[in-house]
Amino acid sequence: MDNLITKGAQIIKEAKKILIFSGAGMSTESGIPDFRSPGGVWSKYDPSDFYFDKIIASEKAREKYWEMSTEFYDTIKDAVPNRAHLAIRAIEESGKLLAIVTQNIDNLHHKAGNSPERIIEIHGTAFSVSCLSCGKKYDRDDIQERLNSGVKVPYCDDCAGILKPDTISFGQAMPEDKMADALMYARECDLCIVLGSSLVVYPAASVPVHAVQNGARLIIINRDETPLDAEADLVSHDSVSKALVQMVGA
Repeated sequence: MDNLITKGAQIIKEAKKILIFSGAGMSTESGIPDFRSPGGVWSKYDPSDFYFDKIIASEKAREKYWEMSTEFYDTIKDAVPNRAHLAIRAIEESGKLLAIVTQNIDNLHHKAGNSPERIIEIHGTAFSVSCLSCGKKYDRDDIQERLNSGVKVPYCDDCAGILKPDTISFGQAMPEDKMADALMYARECDLCIVLGSSLVVYPAASVPVHAVQNGARLIIINRDETPLDAEADLVSHDSVSKALVQMVGA
């Protein structure tokens, strides 16, 4: 076991309140392409077409949005948790997990068996759909059935309002309650572990920053460098699942 793993294992052992912050680099190890990577969604579509105000304003934009969203959902719906997700479950089972703040919309922390009340999906989830007018919720698979039957743009059964997956689009306000909870946990944790996040997407990336500012130790496991590396107690550029599993001993 190399020095980084030994040091990480010791930091985790000493921690009592661990906050996990997970990003796209964790999902790629379950076979889900990063939006920004070659072969990802943004290599096929122009992100500027999917700003929230465009989706609201134009039927044509909504049609293109559902086309893109369907392609991504087809990629993630059958994905399974990887060893890093299971290592996080082991942290919860040890009694040390404060919360998981995830930028991912793929439901994998839920599938791994972590307690739903400990999971904050700060960018939402692709597995449910809501009406932007009346708030009625739909299971994503029910909406997919409509799309697969030839419907280009689905609308609400109750009020004919615009339907949208429960993910945060460009230009759409972040959920204030989730952000407030994430920052609360950042203040409370004594260790924040960043997994597979470049830490460049704000305001989500302010969560580990907040943790460090409030005295927490910081482990970053990410393929590339991040703006917070200099503040970290440990930085690993190894595979997220490989490094975390070894550190946790799961």
